[in-house]
Amino acid sequence: MNEPIIAIGLSVLMHVAWNLIARQQPSDAFPLWWVLLGHLLVFAPWGFHALVTEVNWTVGFTLLLTGSAIANTLYFNGLRKAYEHAPAALVYPLVRSSPLLIALWGALSGRETLSLGSWVGILISVSGLWLLSHSAFTYGSARRALPWILLAMLATSVYSLTDKAATTSIPSLAALFGFVSVGYLSSWLSMSLTLKYSTGHWIPTRRIDTCALIAGGLCIGTAYVLVIHAMRFLPAAEVVSYTNAGIVLASLLSIFYFKERQDWRRRLLGALIVASGLAVMAI
Repeated sequence: MNEPIIAIGLSVLMHVAWNLIARQQPSDAFPLWWVLLGHLLVFAPWGFHALVTEVNWTVGFTLLLTGSAIANTLYFNGLRKAYEHAPAALVYPLVRSSPLLIALWGALSGRETLSLGSWVGILISVSGLWLLSHSAFTYGSARRALPWILLAMLATSVYSLTDKAATTSIPSLAALFGFVSVGYLSSWLSMSLTLKYSTGHWIPTRRIDTCALIAGGLCIGTAYVLVIHAMRFLPAAEVVSYTNAGIVLASLLSIFYFKERQDWRRRLLGALIVASGLAVMAI
């Protein structure tokens, strides 16, 4: 049981690290475009080779891979559109409420059965995420962003369950990198088309700094590969819930290290509620 715990812990640290670096980059540099490109340049050739040569390709696996890639693309586009209407402090905690949807779809499909403690822990942690989101709530921005938030939540639930189902056909971490890289390539191409449409350029006119590019490229895909690997041992809803420990860590850093004190009491309470929900699941 130590293996999924280590995988989730490393994933959380990597996710928080690259997000903290990305927040220092100018938004008009399209940091996510560069970070996904960095991942593809480093991991895709190796991962694609393993995916092609190691996986037993069936119609079912091909459908899972296609569904995951489409859902990843919808997730990144939904998140991007939501950020156009509302701040990340409002959008991201709501999107990360997706374990509730994952648990519901898993139960309805009969693919996953959660204990009562897991259901209670998920509900507690989601209530903490909603409280965190409320710290940045404004009616107008929330109303405009809500359809895109719901799209990103739905897409997260879809790719989480398809990725969980696909793990039985993926024999190695190298092939997992290939699997993830297919979705990231689809998302990156979609972002490139959007960039061309909105700015007339295929490549952002500004570039993020080299350290951010390297750290983001190394961390963004590796973090999610570790999440999928943990799904080999635990239900998808639980794994995705545990990764929300990253939001708790990021919230504590923003309050106590970066001294971002706006509505800090509500944010601290929300982070503690999320952590208590995760503790209930673990117990």
